[in-house]
Amino acid sequence: MEENEVKSEIEIAEEVIAVIAGTAVQNVEGIAKVSAGFAGGIQEALGRKTVGKGIKVDISEDKSVKIDIGITVVYGVKIQDVAANIQAKVKEDVENMTGYKVAGVVVRVESVAVPEDNKDEQ
Repeated sequence: MEENEVKSEIEIAEEVIAVIAGTAVQNVEGIAKVSAGFAGGIQEALGRKTVGKGIKVDISEDKSVKIDIGITVVYGVKIQDVAANIQAKVKEDVENMTGYKVAGVVVRVESVAVPEDNKDEQ
């Protein structure tokens, strides 16, 4: 490297990637909500909403990203299809917006949202 050259590097925070992933998930049909986890549940109770809640992001030194998303699906959807759509959409959006390689997207289906009329029948 020459003396006049400046080494530049761009780092994208895990929170930014979580927001990108959260926004991508909201655009997938069959999702009732992204699970907030304990901290997100407290934030939500206080009236604060964050798009990246319930999403865990791990960025390795080589800029590859692993994303873990907990979701609640709508009753009656084909869960495998919804999860596959989430994985594809999150991978596409994160890679396009950040230039980072997505090494994996884990989708944890934590609950099923049952419509109010079905709850009475149970």
